[in-house]
Amino acid sequence: MDDKTNESEENEAEEPKAQEAAPATQIMELPSGIKLPYLTPKVEAAQHKKAVHKGNIGNEDGSGVGRIVSVQGPVADIYFEKIDDIPSLYDCVEVLTIDGQRVLLQTAEHLSANVVRTVALMDTLNLQLNAVCYNTFQPITIPMGDGCYGRVMDSVGRPLDNAGEYDCPGRVPTRYLMKPVGFNLANKKGERAEILETGIKYFDLLFPLVKGSKTGILGGAGCGKTVVILELIHNIVKGHGGACVFAGIGERIREGNELYYELKEAGLLQNVMLAFGQMDQPPGARAEVVNAGICLAEYLQSKNKDVLLFMDNVYRYIQGGQEVSTLLGRVPAETGYQPTLASEVSAVQERIRATEGGGSITAFQAVYVPADDMTDPAVVAIFSYLDGMIVLSRDLVQRGMYPAIDPLQSSCTNLDPDVVGKRHYDIAENVIQHFNKHNALKRIVAVIGVEELNKDDQKIFTRADKLYNFMTQPFHVSEVFTGKKGAYVSIEESVEGCARIINGDFDELKKEDFYMIGKVPRI
Repeated sequence: MDDKTNESEENEAEEPKAQEAAPATQIMELPSGIKLPYLTPKVEAAQHKKAVHKGNIGNEDGSGVGRIVSVQGPVADIYFEKIDDIPSLYDCVEVLTIDGQRVLLQTAEHLSANVVRTVALMDTLNLQLNAVCYNTFQPITIPMGDGCYGRVMDSVGRPLDNAGEYDCPGRVPTRYLMKPVGFNLANKKGERAEILETGIKYFDLLFPLVKGSKTGILGGAGCGKTVVILELIHNIVKGHGGACVFAGIGERIREGNELYYELKEAGLLQNVMLAFGQMDQPPGARAEVVNAGICLAEYLQSKNKDVLLFMDNVYRYIQGGQEVSTLLGRVPAETGYQPTLASEVSAVQERIRATEGGGSITAFQAVYVPADDMTDPAVVAIFSYLDGMIVLSRDLVQRGMYPAIDPLQSSCTNLDPDVVGKRHYDIAENVIQHFNKHNALKRIVAVIGVEELNKDDQKIFTRADKLYNFMTQPFHVSEVFTGKKGAYVSIEESVEGCARIINGDFDELKKEDFYMIGKVPRI
């Protein structure tokens, strides 16, 4: 009896000790209404030490510590107890997943005095509620230096080519201008205009590229935007021999892989810097990789180099921003796009320019056109910044006319006698007039036939058919698919070939004789 009484007294004595240890499992309610498991300072310090040791993240002084209170797909809310630890907008927060993978989160909103909403720049798989996070107190930075030549990075500067760390002196933020100087139109046009030869007949004849300009290649799905971009890289980088940056924004991983090995085989990789945020990446990464690409181009420009910047695909950048905007709960515009569409496009496009006394950035941008609708708000927002607009036609794709460029919908401000010369300009205008007349006559011909037209219209129509076929061209990058050797045609050969077709030198030949050739045939 006495033994039982002693046991009960010992149990009663142990109960207060158990109650004292209870705070480790209690629920703590934050001012915003969010409930968290309570962590004692001892447990929190142990988690911090473990994270720093395991993933090389966090600050040695223990500042900037927060905890995840919510994860919804690529969006995570983080609670910071101290006001001084709260990250600024666009600052990055680091956290480890349950399996030790480092995840970078970019601050997008301040929800309350202590809670911030972030967008993941990496996959949030295995991210835990209540995991310890660390404010880095800086925005996205990427390695910067000549060590980036021939390397592939993602939107936050991680190497994707399994070639180890970058041999660069430091890192720079991607969202800030490297050389903030005013824009001068004289650096782009007029007497100082310098034409870039592409070897593609449509470009060199009708839509010439000028150093420091912006050219957009617009088209729907499957029209050949990426193929044209890759051919431009193949031809210009080989002939130009200068610095080049490629930004892969939300497109297929296969295409990026093929580009990398093609550049490597051609010996051009040492002249190119590559940044990729492809289709498998979260929307935050797809929206941010464009800044990484432009940052690399600005670095080369600051070294007084003329830079070629290839962006495939700018629409995916807007699409990534749209997904982020929706995840953050912002009210969309009438067409479903983010309300900040115009300012986001402007923030990117206005960074691509020539600077006085420095280098230039010549940009080539592939633009996806949803449902072939050229009035789509995202497409309109992009092409208002372009000097040249190359539109790809699905009708020409179905007819097998590659590259499927529609010469009547496309336009270019560089087609000017002061830039290309009077003879080139006159022949280009004559070619466009032939295409216009052909477009007006084709419905009539479909009904009554060519023979029923008057002689002048017959000549114009048949010569326009030959011009359409002559403007097709086998590409080097598609040799493995077509089995035809790629053709590089100089500006003089393109102009001379069109002039001879218009003058009637080849009236006795059939239009099929001009399909998928380089230079005009010798007769």
